[in-house]
Amino acid sequence: MNNKTKNIIHWVLAGLIFALFTFSAIGKIFGSPEVLQMAASFGIKADAFKILGFVEIIAAILFLIPRTAVVGTLLLVAYMGGAIATHLQHNQPIMSAVGIAAFVWIVAAIRIPELSNRLLGK
Repeated sequence: MNNKTKNIIHWVLAGLIFALFTFSAIGKIFGSPEVLQMAASFGIKADAFKILGFVEIIAAILFLIPRTAVVGTLLLVAYMGGAIATHLQHNQPIMSAVGIAAFVWIVAAIRIPELSNRLLGK
């Protein structure tokens, strides 16, 4: 596979993650009824959920920018860790959150060779 093809794949995968987190953040920021209902079931106020939306979109933007992709990766995975903990606390399924966190790590390992080298001890 040549470099151009790899570059396109990296950007498409990063774009998918960016879109996923951006759509989620927009729901939180603008307070869609489904999102507000979910927040209420978790005991989270609408204002706090709005702040989570802003944190989510900032982390997604940092992930998308190559120079800050490592920081964005760590923030997105930490965010998903919080989502997993919240779902566990409220006896809700966690597999979607675990899958998203794993997808972020996989894309980061593909997209940022320095990160995978550091994690694998190369």
